[in-house]
Amino acid sequence: MSDNKNKETAGSGFIYHMELFLERYKLPVSAVCALVLLAVPFMGFSQYIMRILIMIGVYTMLGMGLNILTGYVGQLSLGHAGFFGIGAYTGALLMLRLGVNFVFAAIVGACLAALCGLLLGLPTLRLKGTYLAIVTLGFGEIARMVFMNWAPVTNGTLGLKNIPRPSFFGFDLTLANHGLYYLMLVLVALVTVSCLAIIRSKTGRSFIAIKEDEIAATMMGIQITRSKVLAFVISAFITGLAGSFYAPLVGFIDPNSFTFDVSSLIISIVILGGMGTIRGMFLGAVVLIIFPEVSRFLMDYRFVVYGIILVVMMRFRPQGVLGWKSQMPYKLPRLAREELAKQS
Repeated sequence: MSDNKNKETAGSGFIYHMELFLERYKLPVSAVCALVLLAVPFMGFSQYIMRILIMIGVYTMLGMGLNILTGYVGQLSLGHAGFFGIGAYTGALLMLRLGVNFVFAAIVGACLAALCGLLLGLPTLRLKGTYLAIVTLGFGEIARMVFMNWAPVTNGTLGLKNIPRPSFFGFDLTLANHGLYYLMLVLVALVTVSCLAIIRSKTGRSFIAIKEDEIAATMMGIQITRSKVLAFVISAFITGLAGSFYAPLVGFIDPNSFTFDVSSLIISIVILGGMGTIRGMFLGAVVLIIFPEVSRFLMDYRFVVYGIILVVMMRFRPQGVLGWKSQMPYKLPRLAREELAKQS
């Protein structure tokens, strides 16, 4: 009976069999993907292709950051471009003005974004749905206005240019020597492992319970306030970390780099890939970052196409392409399963 229910939830046909294959052979598939990613620089791709691959990594991190808040806690944010910009500007300013190394700048940028997430999360605890979306949208626009008008620090509309590349022990990481690509892989791996550890922990189970039913979660002793604020902080930290890497990658940032369009793209990645999953963020980033590159004749209508994609997804597959696992019952730990088996 449960197998039939799971199959109904997952869907049928090609997508179902793909999901079943990935679930059954996830370790070998993950190992093969890792080996392929490590070997990419030796495949003779141009710097243009390598830059696209790195941007996919950046938006994968952004998707995982928003996914913590939206996919697991059910809190919709339309202003994550603000956290993205805070991390980018903080890291870039520290590297440009103070000459600090990339690691320190990235940590400070991510922590400052997390602090802003805390300050945004506290007053919005009682908000959800449309009301929370409007507040976060306002936060994103306020952050952009600060970047635009705080000229003595951010250089206003002229932006920050000549942002130095990350450097380790005197070795500069660039596209040419593939250092930026491998740095992206390290950051994506760290964020992925961290997200998996969070979701599989007691904190992650609290997040999922809050999304499913806040009243039931409260009756189970879960601290709703603490969990929601913590989700905001974690989400903002990951997004700020992605911003700290993005700034030296592109070498130039200005307020127009962090508009509502960026927030829309991040949300599209989460919905398309599958809310409440980690691997869905990889698929969503790949599709939505490559799509503009292969359809430049639609550039003026890019966000119209994104909107159509979202409408179609919400109508025919609301859980996302790889979001079937987010609707399955939570897998109990081994000791709990054994105890239930004894009682039955």
